Amino acid sequence: MKIQVYGTNCAPCKLMLANTQEAARQLGLQDAVQHMTRIQDMLAAGITGTPALAIDGEIKVMGKALEIPAIVALLRLGNV
Repeated sequence: MKIQVYGTNCAPCKLMLANTQEAARQLGLQDAVQHMTRIQDMLAAGITGTPALAIDGEIKVMGKALEIPAIVALLRLGNV
């Protein structure tokens, strides 16, 4: 599973990264999380608002930080 968190250094982006890392850790997927900070990568992925979360290349959330339980649920769906 490939988990990508897109965002810069803003507070919501930092929160999304931390929450995603914790959710991934809870599921034993911590090595799968990538933090994507380059604007070029965001544009190439179709990201128009940060923070954003992509699982296996599919954008799941854009423009808001999710809480850990919501991220766990998304990761479980992607892992079925």
